[in-house]
Amino acid sequence: MSLFAPDKNLALELVRGTEAAVMASGRWMGRGNKNEVDRAAVEAMRYMLNTVSMNGLVVIGEGEKDEAPMLANGEALGTGDGPDIDIAVDPIDGTRLMAHGLGGAISVVAAAERGAMFSPDNLFYLDKIVTGPEAADFIDIDAPIHVNIRRVARAKNKSVEDVTVIMLDRPRNNAVREEVCKLGARIRLIPEGDIGGALATCWDEGATADLLLGAGGSPEAVITACAVKCLGGNMQCRPWFRNESDEAIAKERGIEKHTVLTLDDLVKGENVFFAATGASDGDLLKGVAYRGEHIYTWSLCMRGKSGTVRYIEGIHSPKKLSELGSSIDYGPKHPFRK
Repeated sequence: MSLFAPDKNLALELVRGTEAAVMASGRWMGRGNKNEVDRAAVEAMRYMLNTVSMNGLVVIGEGEKDEAPMLANGEALGTGDGPDIDIAVDPIDGTRLMAHGLGGAISVVAAAERGAMFSPDNLFYLDKIVTGPEAADFIDIDAPIHVNIRRVARAKNKSVEDVTVIMLDRPRNNAVREEVCKLGARIRLIPEGDIGGALATCWDEGATADLLLGAGGSPEAVITACAVKCLGGNMQCRPWFRNESDEAIAKERGIEKHTVLTLDDLVKGENVFFAATGASDGDLLKGVAYRGEHIYTWSLCMRGKSGTVRYIEGIHSPKKLSELGSSIDYGPKHPFRK
């Protein structure tokens, strides 16, 4: 086991995993089978991440809530050489979007030094507030919604009516939606994929939202925190309990209803990494495309310590990848010829 911290941009390696996930799962786009989307993405991501020089441990493995195919918590990833790191994965954030042919699905991987990531365990949902660098110092999840929106508007030099709040379209967020409506701010509802929704708030230029509000998955919150830290934004969370049983289990861990989890609580330190590849066309990234004998992908990778953000356009040859010994099923190797 290696105990030294990662000192290079590991995201440049992790992005190979997200590329593989969307190339393998993209053939299932619009075919209505969510589990097949998950299966293809999980198998491809696992294969590729196991080639990376790291001693990785999955601490956030998406799929636990709905028994979908997953990279399980506690699973080892990598060659075993290199730094000891925590891994958080969502092979497809927005599997239903992908399965139903809708935009906005992405594949994501985040990494940090061993022990740096918050472990949600049985805490399935968190109430979230996320914004980008301009308003990072002005949000407070304990403050009323109207106060946060006004603070963000002031920080971004715009009127309240011009602030766009993004949130998951879920009944649990109806009260938040009503508060935003009363204030007169704009609302953008997303059917799924609040990692991408949170990142939509974090760009200095080209941001499609100013603030993310509402309850979403806790595994996604940890992954999001890694990206937000890389981009210089801010994020805070509180538990959102489905029932008294959820609340009782959380109390055993010392987590109460009003416990606030800051960005540093979700992921400690600056040595964090994030990679994402577009699965279906969205605001953040283009989706995977199949053109003749090649597959095209659009990705980004980020490192918190340096603040570097890279965009990567990949052109992949399934035929050559197969000849190199890859066991990933990317689908047809050649276009149909008579």
